[in-house]
Amino acid sequence: MRKTTAATAAALPLVLAGGLLLLTGCQSEKDALASDKPELSVSGAYLPQPAMTDMAAAYLTVTNDGGKADRLTKVTSPLSGDITMHTTEGSQMKHSTSLDVPAKGELKLTRGGTHLMLGKLDHKPDVGEKIEFTLHFATAGPVKVQVPVESTTFRPKD
Repeated sequence: MRKTTAATAAALPLVLAGGLLLLTGCQSEKDALASDKPELSVSGAYLPQPAMTDMAAAYLTVTNDGGKADRLTKVTSPLSGDITMHTTEGSQMKHSTSLDVPAKGELKLTRGGTHLMLGKLDHKPDVGEKIEFTLHFATAGPVKVQVPVESTTFRPKD
């Protein structure tokens, strides 16, 4: 009986190791599939306190850690029912119906560049207030973010 127990005990780590390898193989395949999807997060969001009561701009960065690109197609907020996306080419601002978020890359919305314009504000937001935005994407689900209102002259540190 000792020989059987010893043989079984010696084989058990090999069976367990094989099972772990198989389990790891399944996990690796699952990870490979997950990387074929956009994996989005938002950082650096802010809205400078607007000088006017009816219009504002907002800036943020969308990071995509996934292996598939996506597109920002719409932005909504209780602050404004009129949010549009704009790109800047030279000195001209142009309306855009969507903005690309590259795989393993970023979409940066910055002053003087690509940005969000909010018209018909519900109210003039105060410095320190947080405004909820919902970012809608072509592939990924919506992403909600609380955007702080900063001073009119605020410039983020890079």
